[in-house]
Amino acid sequence: MGSAQKKQLVINAFAMQSPSHLNPGLHRYPSDQGHEYKSIKHWIALAQKLEAAKFHAIFFADVLGGYDVYKGPANLEPTIPAGAQFPINDPLYSVSAMATATESIGFGITASTTYDAPYALARRFSTVDHLSNGRVGWNIVTSYLDSAARNFGLNTQVEHDERYRIADEYLNVTYKLWEGSWRDGAVNRKDGVAGYADPKAVRQIHHQGKYFNVPGPHLCEPSPQRTPFLLQAGTSSAGKAFAAKHAEAIFLNGQTPELVRASVDSIRSQAKAYGRDPTSIKIITGLLVIVAETDEAAQAKFEELASYGDTEGALALFGGWSGYDLSKYEDDQDFRFVEQPAIRSMVNHWASTVPGTDGRKWDKKTIAEYLRLGGNGAKVIGSAQTVADELERWVEVADVDGFNFSYATIPGTFDDIIEYLLPELRRRGLFWEDYAVKGGHCARTCMV
Repeated sequence: MGSAQKKQLVINAFAMQSPSHLNPGLHRYPSDQGHEYKSIKHWIALAQKLEAAKFHAIFFADVLGGYDVYKGPANLEPTIPAGAQFPINDPLYSVSAMATATESIGFGITASTTYDAPYALARRFSTVDHLSNGRVGWNIVTSYLDSAARNFGLNTQVEHDERYRIADEYLNVTYKLWEGSWRDGAVNRKDGVAGYADPKAVRQIHHQGKYFNVPGPHLCEPSPQRTPFLLQAGTSSAGKAFAAKHAEAIFLNGQTPELVRASVDSIRSQAKAYGRDPTSIKIITGLLVIVAETDEAAQAKFEELASYGDTEGALALFGGWSGYDLSKYEDDQDFRFVEQPAIRSMVNHWASTVPGTDGRKWDKKTIAEYLRLGGNGAKVIGSAQTVADELERWVEVADVDGFNFSYATIPGTFDDIIEYLLPELRRRGLFWEDYAVKGGHCARTCMV
C-alpha cells in the first residue's frame, strides 16, 4: 500500500496479570492460560516467546479496584465469575524475573499518581530499572474507579482534572529524584579511600509544592535510564495535554484510523507548543488481531472464541469504564436512543463505526458482544495479508507508530501473530529483524 518510505512499526503485547484482560470469560477456553497469571514461570515463558519474536515490549495494564458499578452499587458478583480483571496482581514484582530470563525486550508497567507517593514510586522504578538494565517504562495513570477511591480511604474520587494537576506536580517530584538528586559520577566504588559514593554529589531536592513536600535525596543511585521510559493513555482534554507535556509514547484507542487521526494531530500540536519535537512522540494504538491462514478461518476462529465470552463480565467492564449501570434498563432498550446523554453518545459512536453492526439494535446483548473480545478497541480479523493491509492503513491514515496487541487467549493470540502476521510484516519492510540495542537499555532506545 501507498507510501514510498515505510515506517517500521512498534509492536507491543498488551497484557494484565489477571485471569482475563479485555476478554472476560475466556479463561474457560480450553487452551487459554489466563488462570496461570499467578505463576512466574508463565510470565517468564511469555516474555521469552515474545522476545524471540522481537516484540518491542510487554505492556502491563493494571487497576486498583474492582468493576462494581453494574448491578451495583458496590457489587462484584457479575465481575468475579467472569474473571473480569479480578482478581488481579501487581505487575511490577514479576518484571525483574522476566528481565532476568531475557536480554532486550522492554516492560511497560502501569502505576497511578493518585494513590501512591512519588518518593516511594521513584524508588520502585529505579530498582526495577537497575535489575532490568534499563528496560522499564512507566505507564502513568491517574486512576478512574470509584472502588479504588473507596479502598484508599476516600469517599469519592478526586475530581478528574484535579487528578491531572496532581500528576503534573508528581512528575516534577520524580524528575527531581531521578535526574537531580545524584550527580553523574557520584558513585566511585573503585576508590577505596573515598568510599562508595561522594556525599557532596548526593543532594536533597527540597521540593515544596501544592500537593507534595519531598526533601529527598533519592534512595537509589542512578539507574541505567534514570527516568524510566514514560507512557500515557489519557484521552480527555486534560489527559492529552498532560501526555503532550510528559509522555514519550502515548496509547490511543479508536474504532477507525480516521477518528484516531484527530487525536494524534492534537497531541502532536500540543507537544510542539511545549517545545518538543512532535515526531519524537510515539503514538501506539490498541488492537485485537485474530489472524489465521485465510480470512474465513480467522472469522471462524473469532466466532468460536467469542462464544466463550461472558456477557455479564462484559457489562461489568462497561460499568467500570463508563460509570453507568446498564442493569437499570430493560433488556431490549436500544441505547442509541436512551435519555442519558453520555451513554447515548458512546453507543452511537460505536454504532456508526463498528464493522458489521449496520441495522443492529444496540441493546445490552449487542454491547456485550462488542466488548467481550478486545474491549472497546478496534478488532482486525483476517489472513496475514488482510491484517497487514489494515495495519498499513492505520499507519498511513492515523499517523500512528505502532500497536499494542491485546489477546483473546493467552498465549494463543500471540502465537498466531508470531506464526502468521510478523513474517508478513517483515516481508513488507514494516517490522525489524532484531533489536536496535541488545542486552539492555532498550525501553527508550528501541521505542524512540
